[in-house]
Amino acid sequence: MTSLPEGTVDSKFPDSSSSAPNQIDSNSNTSKNSLFSSIFTSPFSIFESNPNFFSIEKETKPRTNDWTKTIKRIMTGGGAMRRLHERILGTGRIDTLSLSSEIWLLGVRYKVATEESSSSSTGDDADNGFSAFLEDFSSRIWVTYRKGFEVMGEARYTSDVNWGCMIRSSQMLVAQALIFHYLGRSWRKPTEKPYNQDYIKVLHQFGDSESCIFSIHNLVQAGKGYGLVAGSWVGPYAMCRAWETLARENNEKGKESLPFAVYVVSGDGDGERGGAPVLCRDVASRLSAEFSKGGSTWAPILLLVPLVLGLDKVNPRYIPLLKETLMFPQSLGILGGKPGASTYIVGVQDEKALYLDPHETQPAVDIGSDNLEADTTSYHCSTVRHIPLDQIDPSLAIGFYCRDKDDFDDLCSRSSELGERANGAPLFTVTDSFGAPTSNRFGDTFNLEHYSECSGHAGEDEWQLL
Repeated sequence: MTSLPEGTVDSKFPDSSSSAPNQIDSNSNTSKNSLFSSIFTSPFSIFESNPNFFSIEKETKPRTNDWTKTIKRIMTGGGAMRRLHERILGTGRIDTLSLSSEIWLLGVRYKVATEESSSSSTGDDADNGFSAFLEDFSSRIWVTYRKGFEVMGEARYTSDVNWGCMIRSSQMLVAQALIFHYLGRSWRKPTEKPYNQDYIKVLHQFGDSESCIFSIHNLVQAGKGYGLVAGSWVGPYAMCRAWETLARENNEKGKESLPFAVYVVSGDGDGERGGAPVLCRDVASRLSAEFSKGGSTWAPILLLVPLVLGLDKVNPRYIPLLKETLMFPQSLGILGGKPGASTYIVGVQDEKALYLDPHETQPAVDIGSDNLEADTTSYHCSTVRHIPLDQIDPSLAIGFYCRDKDDFDDLCSRSSELGERANGAPLFTVTDSFGAPTSNRFGDTFNLEHYSECSGHAGEDEWQLL
């Protein structure tokens, strides 16, 4: 898939208390900045329209300096150089995040006022500026295109470049759920080794081979009934069902699986009759009981809510509602992006969606489940990209993680209140139980033998047009 037209933010945010090492001083040596700009701007204008196409350069003013030509050739060599380009030019060529508006990142609020002292006045989730925000952002698990992995499919793919971005985005969302489950929302990537065993285990599970339970290989296999095929793009609805299927099949076979129940929240008749999705407390309770095999303890639950919020673009009435879901403490973000270019939206500031981009191609890595000294740098990103909320694809999916019943009840309460403010057009509704006309259909949601009835929607994301 082509990459998004995007804004990016240098990872070295302004910080009144410290100055990051090796940071370029924008107030000194402006001629150096000008030289970097003249060298780097031209090659990378190509990348924003096609990051995998390096053989053509936009014509620029002729240069005879051999050293400059050499640098240009180096800069067209890969993603690492692109990131260096973005950091060197920094705010001189791209939009930045506001220095006064708060940022929400997966349910946590960061106040980024210019004066550091103003960030400590509101308590609760309010935190202390860009540095804390960036530490949180760069601790999120980043999953991207990979090359050189174990052969997959009849076409013998060894890379998912140009087709696997939705799968990678979904892996990021589920990876955050696992991190929250094992390590908590406050966890940050440590600066020293050895790493935590649970952290390494999560990364191992997303390796690119059939032996890794949440690999792209196994997801494609699980999603065949919904149109997943190696080499082809897939939409959010089918991706959610693929995760549901993979978790179910692994549980049935006694294999290692997700440590929580999976609930794909759908509309009336599983979307066949349209309307907003309905989050049903009884269904969640039943799924939790089935997962815990009849135990009295409420099992943790992953909720996935696939939506289509318009035709060519998101209906503006839904944008404030989407923003608010990212403020819920149960938020796992949104699978969304531009048409044909999925991203993982993790936060919001003003009218900008902040996201992790899977369209970076990296070599496949194999992190052993017990290798606490592993190099995990390819699973983290400190470059903050953003896109206007009104430009995201209307076909998307929202994720939530509820650790226990109190957490689930809180999500239902927040969602109900949000629906009441939606002027008759909620993202989804909440009910205690389904009435007779729909109870049989929704019974299929947790009667796993009947999941195949939904396969007629394979590849169809217009199943639920709001």
